[in-house]
Parts: sequence; structure tokens; C-alpha cells
Amino acid sequence: MASYISEDLRSGALVYHRLPKPGKLEIQATKPLGNQRDLALAYTPGVAAACEAIAADPLQAAELTIRANLVGVVSNGTAVLGLGNIGPLAGKPVMEGKAVLFKKFAGIDVFDIEIDAETVERMVEVISALEPTFGGINLEDIKAPECFEVEKRLRERMKIPVFHDDQHGTAIIVGAAVRNALEIGNRKIADLKIVTSGAGAAALACLNLLVTLGAKRENIWVTDIDGVVYEGRNTLMDPYKEIYAQKTDKRTLDEVIDGAHIFLGLSAGGVLKPEMVKKMADKPLILALANPSPEIMPEEARAARPDAMICTGRSDFPNQVNNVLCFPYIFRGALDVGATDINAEMKMAAVEAIAALARETPSDVVARAYGGETRAFGPESLIPSPFDPRLILRIAPAVAKAAMATGVATRPIKSFEAYEDQLDYFVFRSGFIMRPLFARAKQSMKRVIYAEGEDERVLRAVQAVVEEGIAKPIVVGRPSVVESRIKRFGLSIKPGTSFEIINPEDDPRYRDFVRTYMDVAGRRGVTPDAARTLVRTHPTVIAALAVHRGEADAMLCGIEGRFTRHLRQVRDIIGLAPGVKELAAMSLLITPKGNFFICDTQIQTEPSAADLAEMTVLAAAHVRRFGLEPRIALLSHSNFGSHETLSAKRVRMAVELLRERAPMLEVDGEMQADAALVEDIRKRSLPNSRLEGAANVLVMPDLDAADIAYNMIKVLGDALPVGPILMGTAKPAHILGPSVTARGIVNMTAVAVAEAQVEA
Repeated sequence: MASYISEDLRSGALVYHRLPKPGKLEIQATKPLGNQRDLALAYTPGVAAACEAIAADPLQAAELTIRANLVGVVSNGTAVLGLGNIGPLAGKPVMEGKAVLFKKFAGIDVFDIEIDAETVERMVEVISALEPTFGGINLEDIKAPECFEVEKRLRERMKIPVFHDDQHGTAIIVGAAVRNALEIGNRKIADLKIVTSGAGAAALACLNLLVTLGAKRENIWVTDIDGVVYEGRNTLMDPYKEIYAQKTDKRTLDEVIDGAHIFLGLSAGGVLKPEMVKKMADKPLILALANPSPEIMPEEARAARPDAMICTGRSDFPNQVNNVLCFPYIFRGALDVGATDINAEMKMAAVEAIAALARETPSDVVARAYGGETRAFGPESLIPSPFDPRLILRIAPAVAKAAMATGVATRPIKSFEAYEDQLDYFVFRSGFIMRPLFARAKQSMKRVIYAEGEDERVLRAVQAVVEEGIAKPIVVGRPSVVESRIKRFGLSIKPGTSFEIINPEDDPRYRDFVRTYMDVAGRRGVTPDAARTLVRTHPTVIAALAVHRGEADAMLCGIEGRFTRHLRQVRDIIGLAPGVKELAAMSLLITPKGNFFICDTQIQTEPSAADLAEMTVLAAAHVRRFGLEPRIALLSHSNFGSHETLSAKRVRMAVELLRERAPMLEVDGEMQADAALVEDIRKRSLPNSRLEGAANVLVMPDLDAADIAYNMIKVLGDALPVGPILMGTAKPAHILGPSVTARGIVNMTAVAVAEAQVEA
């Protein structure tokens, strides 16, 4: 069972699923229930009006209930990930996870349904009976060959989309990769020899779709655990596999790989050997999709055939074949037109949309996510980046149009321009803002030093950082204490191997650190005796000196002690960036209604107009590292001149300074918070505001306002905080605060690495 999972990841996953509430889902009301009238409208007697309307016209269910945006993720647990037939109850965490992906990527609500039913007949009876509840059914983790028959019968019987993602999701992404490989190789699919390793649901669905694209059955060679699928074979055969049986005396993958243009692997790690790759045709496409160990590692395939195009199922290599690239958006388009089916034309529309997106110029969002270095369309960019916000904007409308063209849409979209505006708004509200920074961090890891290296949260974060490959950790701590706590917490990281350690009690660089400290802070009241003591006893001083000396690229501190003490040490040792007059802090809140940056939440008590302008420019640079274009509102109790208080004038003057200093910034003020967040309210006060849409950066007039707003939104908005992000330092340094979690430390590690990459 999932032996590739490390023990610390296993224990961390159990804690993640267990706390603070069991599982990953909950049901929330979308309408108020604040008084007796609300209750009368929501339930008896008012609900009768909705029931009668649906009884008279079933299509009204789409407007009066959640059904049009509700998908059932259904499994019997017979083929769960790499765990096999573990049963429906044990498979429930996976189905909850699928539900989370639907919600996060496409805004689709899900009930996960785990059924105790192994026969085709029982599954069909149970699932088909659920039709009144759902707008679509996503079949998940049902073993082959039963999954083929179940889907076939349900599609014939039900008038809502039924989609087995294990088959078709993989097939659609593979189809897009093949489509683009053909263009690069200037080939026709009818001429290609295709060889597979694996003959399960996903592999056969891929082959079926490739046949739809024009591949010839006689050119397809299927192998599985029993060898080549040939005519007359009696073991491990079924009617779906039989279609691809060849009349041949060849029996192994090695015997049939010669001259193959495409290798499709959905089997097990290491089955494709370098000597086999050498026998393939020119510019072969290798789809080694077994996870976590591909059929051949990309570096091995590249060494054997430098001209090969390579896709895997892993996120740490180019061309990741990941179902999440398509299934949320296919269902989004199908649900939005009330489709009765997801037919071949809709799948092909998704293939073409994904393939076409890979051929487009990478968006500025993707460019920023990857530090300005993006791969243009080519052998290492056959498939779009999973961070590209255009995925939903391309796939969902394409699927919806195909549904309308083929007559399966019951609620055709009248204006696709308005529809795409709705999708664009959803992209803004998506909670996956940290993804670009993690992807960027992995591309060029930097050395991050953690001042409080003995803290449990830091050590757990270091474990995650090492596993994710986003930074090279350095911890300040006593080796004996660090090692004992690693053992106590059940972590697998090892000092000196997984991370570097600086022992404050006995480091060979001690004298050098003291001299450096005197050089940078000797005229700020730090005496030689104080310097010697601080370098032994204050981990923030040690971390800051390491960054100043170039022995680390970024630092995180502040888990213990007051923010002001850490700030003083960071300011004294690391100092301010050229041209910066004062440090400021910005905090990110990830909320269900969008991502909002607030500043200054920590440092400047009553900033001047010049200070507000400076922190705004610094904030804009940080926000762009998240792959977002900053839309900035300078907030006040005054709304575009409605008050003449000193604070309102100060904010107004800051906006004027920004017009001169950063004329290209999308910024406006002074304005009230509701005007910043709701465009209609803003337009009523100032129709020609330079700010469009909802602001994502909120610059507060003073520290009180920033801190109060930050903490209220965090609690009332059920927000995930990231930060604070210290702005204006000469080198990346961030002071986190005592309430930070291990997850928060990991997030800030990615922020620090992205900043250090720019500094480099």
C-alpha cells in the first residue's frame, strides 16, 4: 500500500485529514437564515413554490436548486490510485480530494458517493437512481473491464453527463500531446506505429481516442503484464482489449518497440529500457505516465534518444499529463449548457482547445510564475502549464459550443462574451495563488535559513521543503536538540544531508560572524562584548549575518519573541534596499472571495504620503511574483474627496505621488473599502476611476486600520494568511510571528525563494 510514501508524509497526511475537522469537505448554506421569514422562504411553507415550479417544468431545477452545478463523484473503491481494490470506505479520502479539485479549479460543487457494489448490474442500478440529484456523474477508481460497461450502460440510461475520468481525462491530455507532437514532427497520425505498456482503463481509452483522431488499429501494439496482446491469447483478456489484438508471434515489449513513433506507458516504473528507446523511430513521443516512477526516467530517455519528446505524470518534469488539466473544465462547460452527455465531439473539442493553448504565446501570468522564463511551444512544451489561467477560458467554452452544436445542450449559452467574463471572474477568485511561487522555487532552489531551527513547526516545514524541492534549508539550532526533536516528531530529514545546520554554541565561523556584526552595526550601539553575546544567543542575528555574508540567500525568523526586536536586528544587519527610505510589511489573505494583499500590517504607525507611495510600489513588485497584476486601492474613510481630514489628504497626496513615480500602475484612491472591492459602488462615486474591477491590493492609511482589517478578514472571511512579507530589505528577510503554522512557514519559504531569485 503506497510504499513510496515516507513515514513523515504519511503522518502529516493523517494529521491534515484529521484536524481541525475530520475530512476535507463541509456543506455551507448559500442563503441567509437569519430570521423567521428566511426560514419560511427556505423551508416550509415557501419551499413549496420551488417544488411546484419544478414539477411543472423540470428545467426550473437548474435555476431553483444546486443541481446544475452539482456533480456526483462515484466510486466502488475497486481500483483506488495505486492501492488497488481497497473498498469504498477506504477510497473515500480520494473522492473527497477529487471533490476539492472540482471546487477549487472550476467552482463545481460535489457530493462524493462511495457505493458498496462490485457487479456491473448493481453499480448501474445504484448510480442511475441518483440522476435527480446531480447535473453530472464523475465515475472514479472503478476497475477494468467493469468500468467500461458501467459507463456505457449509464450513458444509455441517464440524461446527464457520465464521465469516467480515469479513462477519458487521461486520454484527452494524451490526445493533446499527440496532436502537438504530430505538428512538431510534421507527421500524420495514420502513419504512426503506437506501442503501449499497460492495457487498463486509461490506456484503452487513450487508444480509442487516438483512433478517433485517425490512428489505424493495425498500427497499434498493446502489451500488458502478460506480454503482447495477440490473437488467440486466453489470459487476462476482455472484449475491450481484444479489439487491439495483433496477429503475431511476437510476445514482449522489446520485440514490438522497433520503429515505434509513440510509446504510451500506463503500467509500472522501469519497464521501458534505454536500449528499447534506441530502436524507436525518429523524434519519438514517449508518454511514460506511471506514477511516481515512470516507465523510463526522462534523463534516461533523453540520453538514449536526444530527439525524443517526453511526457510523464510527474510535476517535476516538463509535459506533465495530469487529468486536472481537463476534467474540471470539461464538466464546467457541460454543466453550464445543461448537457445530457459528454460525447465524442465534446472530448475532441477539449483535445483541440488544450493543444491550441500550448501553441499560444505563454501568458504573462505563466511567465511571472516561472520567473520570466517560459517554454515556447516545442518538444518540452506540448501541454499547457497547469498554472495557465486560460485553461478554463479555453476548454469550458469549447466544450459548451460542442455540446450546443451536437444537440445535447438543454440550456444553450446566449452570449459567450458574457460567459467568458463569468469564467474570468472565477479565475480571480481561485485559491491557488501559491502555485506559481512553488513552481518557480523548484526551478532554481535557493538557500533559506530558519532562525528558530529547534521549533517543531520549523522542522516540519523543513521536511516539507525538502520533499517538495523548493529550497535548500539551513537551520540555526543546537545539533543535539534538533536531532532529538526530529526523532520525537517522526521526521526523516537528516542534519548535514537534508539540510545544513549552524550551531550557535560551536560554529567555526563564530569570530567571522562577530567581525561582520561589528562592521555593520558597530555604529548603531552594538559593542564588541554585545556582538559576541548576540552571535551566541540570538538566532535572528546569526541568520541575518549569514544572509548578509552571502552564506544564505534568504531568511525566515520571528516565531519566538516580539516582531520589533527581530525587525531591529534585520534592519541593522541586512539593511534597506537602495533607494528605500523605510521598511513596510504586507500580508496576503486567501479568501473564498479572492486573494487580497493588505499593507502596512506591521511597521509604519502613521505613514506619510511619501511612505504610502513607496510601500505601494514595493507591494506591486511582490504581487507580480504571485503571477497577478496588482490592482491597488489606497483606502480611507473618505471617498474621492468627500472628507478633508488630515488622513484623507495624506492618502490623496500619496495617489498624486504615484501618478508621477509609477504612472503605469493601476492604482486609485482615496476611497472607502466597499468602493475598492465593488466596481459598481466605485463608479457611482467616480465613473472615471483608473481602477477596474475589484482591487487586490489594499493600502491602509495607518497601522491601526491595517491590523484591524487584516485580523477581521482573517477570522470572519475564513481566510488563509500568508506573511507578513517584509518589503524594502536589501536581501530577502521575513519576520513571521508566533502564530505561524508549519504550512505558513512553507508558504513563506516559497515567497522568500521567489524574491531571492530576482535578487540573484
